[in-house]
Amino acid sequence: MNDVFDTHLQELRRGTVVLACLQLLRSPGYGYGLLQDLERLGFTTDANTLYPLLRRLEKQGHLTSEWNTEEARPRKFYRTSATGISLADALTSEWTALTAAIASLTPGSPTLATEEN
Repeated sequence: MNDVFDTHLQELRRGTVVLACLQLLRSPGYGYGLLQDLERLGFTTDANTLYPLLRRLEKQGHLTSEWNTEEARPRKFYRTSATGISLADALTSEWTALTAAIASLTPGSPTLATEEN
């Protein structure tokens, strides 16, 4: 659209990718597969953003990982830890509240229309 919009959209999406990863990795997944899942679900990101994010979440204790060396190409699989699940649940609750708050600010929303009358 334009540079200003793109910048704000990138900021908006940055935190949602963290939450999406924590939710998706409740089932084990590897980086490339996760990248594809995110793209399919509308969370556009690239490998240069995703892999450092996975390492950071692992270092913070929100993800665990293990190598699968049984296939021709070894893959590192990630899974949301118990701490990560608690964080994902808390962030999802906050996201739900924020979504409702934004919706209430949107012109024509039932909440805003009721308050204006």
